[in-house]
Amino acid sequence: MHVDDQMTYEEFGRRFFETAVTEDRVGGAIGEIAGDAFEMGPMGQGPGKIAKVTAKVRILEPRATRDVGDMITFAIRIPLEIDMVVDLRIDKPKFMVFGEIALSATARAAAPLLLILDVEKPRASDITIHVTSKSLRGEVVRVLGGIDAEVRRFIAAHVTGEIDSPEAQKAKVIDVAAMIDSTWTGV
Repeated sequence: MHVDDQMTYEEFGRRFFETAVTEDRVGGAIGEIAGDAFEMGPMGQGPGKIAKVTAKVRILEPRATRDVGDMITFAIRIPLEIDMVVDLRIDKPKFMVFGEIALSATARAAAPLLLILDVEKPRASDITIHVTSKSLRGEVVRVLGGIDAEVRRFIAAHVTGEIDSPEAQKAKVIDVAAMIDSTWTGV
């Protein structure tokens, strides 16, 4: 090793973080936490909660954009496709919904030698959706029933539950010392 190749422990730690915590790795971890799909409903909507909304939500590949500053942070976008039906008892208008969940995450270090991906829980305002209907009646039902807001609220609650799940808690923490111990051969 040449003296010119040496670095301080602090420099090594920073370089380790910048190398280990990439957009692909964070996107993959978020994809594991989010899963592939879930169903919601039936949820009562509109006057007297007479309309029953059900939806099948498909979660597509997350995209993470890294910002390296004092902290390494990520802006994460998770695209959604939703097939939604509003049961009015006399009619069942169908809707196709496209949307996106916006999340933020920060890579953190903790003792004894842990790498933690701290994912902020989304609010309904962090979810954007675009709803299309095949009928005028469907559009009227959607607007009068406040369905868009309810879909955003439900998705935010679902994602928050996934972030808080024991599996997600485990996936967000990487024990670097244990990984080194398991691979160190002493040679």
